[in-house]
Amino acid sequence: MGTSGSGKSTFSRELAAALSARHVEMDAIHWLPDWHELNDEQFAAQLERALVADSWVLDGNYSRFNDLKWALTDTIIWLDYSLPRTFAQILARSVRRALTGVEIWPGTGNTETLYRNFCTRDSVILWMMTSYYSNRKRYQALLGSGLGSRIDIVRVSSPSQARKLIQRVSLEGG
Repeated sequence: MGTSGSGKSTFSRELAAALSARHVEMDAIHWLPDWHELNDEQFAAQLERALVADSWVLDGNYSRFNDLKWALTDTIIWLDYSLPRTFAQILARSVRRALTGVEIWPGTGNTETLYRNFCTRDSVILWMMTSYYSNRKRYQALLGSGLGSRIDIVRVSSPSQARKLIQRVSLEGG
């Protein structure tokens, strides 16, 4: 988990590869073509199907599905990068995606544009800026909620810590 732009998808793909596990990206389930959203009932059903595998790495927040996710979770990794770091990452990603026109989730046709990211309320950059501190507060509360008594919670505060974690997992063989 982590705020938008923290690198959840990149980290999760790399961690899944290190664990030889399935990577499940919640945004890829949620977003339909033309930026339409899957309704909650359909989303929950698809998420449940995706988490049937013996081993998986899930990325995404979608807190309204916490009970579903955490019933099957043994470890939560929180990418807790600073606001300047997260802003730099989301800015670079948004510009790169807009300039290349890359389709974000295959089959959806969804792409980012400079206009969408800098001139509309649908801007992922604006979303990160307005949700960063509230997300951080919510994640900190999670750490003290008692959830950590049954689920390991790992707080990663820098990309170098994230790389070391993936290297350690790779060396330990999962």
